[in-house]
Amino acid sequence: MKVLHVAAEIYPLVKTGGLADIVGALPQALISAGADVRLMLPGLPAIVQGVEVQSVVCVVGAIFGAGQVTIRIGKVVGSGVDAYIIDAPYLYKRPGSPYQGLDGNEWSDNVQRFALLGWAAAHLAAGDFDPSWTPDVLHAHDWHAAMACAYTACRPVTTSSTVFTVHNLAYQGVFPVDDFHLLHLPSRMMVPGGLEYHGQFSFMKAGLKYAHRVTTVSPNYAREIATDEFGCGLDGVIRARGAAVSGILNGVDGEVWNPTTDCFIAANYSADQFDGKAICKAALQLEMGLHSDPLAPLFSVVSRLTSQKGLDLLLTALPGLMEDARTAGTQLVIQGNGDPVLEAAFAGAAKAYPGRVAVRVGYDEPLAHRIIAGADAMVVPSRFEPCGLTQLYALRYGTVPIVRRVGGLADTVMDATHEAMQADTATGFMFGHATPAALGLALDHAVQNYRNPAAWSRLIQRGMAQDFSWSASAQQYLALYQEVIRSR
Repeated sequence: MKVLHVAAEIYPLVKTGGLADIVGALPQALISAGADVRLMLPGLPAIVQGVEVQSVVCVVGAIFGAGQVTIRIGKVVGSGVDAYIIDAPYLYKRPGSPYQGLDGNEWSDNVQRFALLGWAAAHLAAGDFDPSWTPDVLHAHDWHAAMACAYTACRPVTTSSTVFTVHNLAYQGVFPVDDFHLLHLPSRMMVPGGLEYHGQFSFMKAGLKYAHRVTTVSPNYAREIATDEFGCGLDGVIRARGAAVSGILNGVDGEVWNPTTDCFIAANYSADQFDGKAICKAALQLEMGLHSDPLAPLFSVVSRLTSQKGLDLLLTALPGLMEDARTAGTQLVIQGNGDPVLEAAFAGAAKAYPGRVAVRVGYDEPLAHRIIAGADAMVVPSRFEPCGLTQLYALRYGTVPIVRRVGGLADTVMDATHEAMQADTATGFMFGHATPAALGLALDHAVQNYRNPAAWSRLIQRGMAQDFSWSASAQQYLALYQEVIRSR
């Protein structure tokens, strides 16, 4: 089976969030399961540099505002996965993130930059660019690649089936109606039953409407986005797709995230040889300027600092955690960036609680590994969470997750209720309502269990025993691909 994955980012070349980790790992898992998988990626500077042995597949010429577009193929450094690169310097060769400039503002031509990504994927899938390799399935990831499904649907005849994965419905790629002509799509698609979205048009809606199958990154999130609370205005579109929408849980790249081999952490360890965890904790406390105290409960956050991630809830609950006698001595280390107000507020908390709260603004992959390895618990208080990866990394590293009961968090963490602790099935702590009080109770519950070494050890052992490798998810994707091919 030949599968083309289309995305705007891929670990370790370009990463702004969990999407990159998934695009970096899932194709490799599918290849290991026997599929013939290739990638299509925009020619961002880091991607151009990180794809080796490139050769020209075809020269497209001028389109979407670019004076010259060339399709090249090469191999991704490290994984060796074949990748088509859309070489369009006018659209992609620029500093900043894939979506924003250095000033934090969205690129004004994003509609063209990501329309080209979808357009090129659809033409490759139709056999226009590389007649020697035509995919059976075109798998587009998130709004950046979603237009591939619309361009494919426009063709009178196509041999490729389309699958669209929603990684985060909150980011939809919405643009003014005046820009619709830039897509080079027929006007019949600019209707409420097509791409039109409240007087604008939406790339995300293109994937939801025109893909043959829609997936999300966890089963629970697939159910949630069909509701008004989590549907971000698109729940009606999602409900209309019915059984065509399903959820497949994300996995963890066991080579990148493995405490027994991780080269970024102070000491390696496993569930059977756990001494290295204490060394990692001591090293993290030293690196982050926290009090050197092996008995202090050390909580952590590795996240974008946004309201979606519920970090404002943690900020409000923090004084109680720091000052309540029941949680005395608790420490917190945070890595992330995002909302400037939250960044400043957590920096203020670090000044208010020196030696107990440490903040590192920005994202540093090696530091993320050291935090997850060195902390006792990982706090993920998201208002909504399609899947979440940090809680999966935490479980693998013996770092107990404290999460809200939403999305993939509810699919992957077993709450430490009295019954679950008695049955030895608990792996973490959950709270329900998105309030500082509910989070505070979960944090308190975690601290009290931490002070019971036998109970805490059982949580760690059970968590580290969980299997969230990509192999099971890859088999589910292969089954989905086979189903969509048969049904067309």
